[in-house]
Amino acid sequence: MLVVTAVVLVLATIGATLLIGQAPGGRTASSRADLTRGLVAAAKERAHVRVRYVADYVRIPYPGGDVPADTGTCTDEIIRIYRKVGIDLQKEVHEDMTQHFNEYPQQRRWSLSHPDPNIDHRRVPNLMVFFRRRGENLSTTKDARDYLPGDLVAWNLGSGVTHIGMVVDQKGLSSRYMVLHNIGRGPQIEDVLFDWLIIGHYRYYGPQH
Repeated sequence: MLVVTAVVLVLATIGATLLIGQAPGGRTASSRADLTRGLVAAAKERAHVRVRYVADYVRIPYPGGDVPADTGTCTDEIIRIYRKVGIDLQKEVHEDMTQHFNEYPQQRRWSLSHPDPNIDHRRVPNLMVFFRRRGENLSTTKDARDYLPGDLVAWNLGSGVTHIGMVVDQKGLSSRYMVLHNIGRGPQIEDVLFDWLIIGHYRYYGPQH
């Protein structure tokens, strides 16, 4: 009995040691911080790129496909930001939709019967479901302190139009963090966090291993 108890204690100690510094999602707190810095840096770089707002359906390669670099929408900015740190949302969203298609609004909203890697990841409602399923689904409060650099925010612009952007580490005149987004004038960093109704707030650190 003493031997068994000792073995159990040793195994518990090893398990606790392995979990030290481990954050939800399989990344250490340090790894998450590094990834967040990379995401924010990539988002700020996007503000210096000229992009025409074009929401057309485009056939693109898979994985790693992208619409022409000088075109895109709000979702394309998020996709390009994550690609910069080695995370392919086209691939991750497609794989999740393939396995859990009924969880996504694709079937009901666009009357499609199967995933489409050309467009699925470029639609805000699909990204919202994906980030809720595979990332951290956070509260949509009216307190600016709850929104940190690297966070993803989705809005309802009215009339069924949705929008998405990423919080960066620059503050506006309001003293709250600003957002990198493309609402029609190309990627810009603006103090617009509470300009529209927030319907989603997420953190995503990549696929779990």
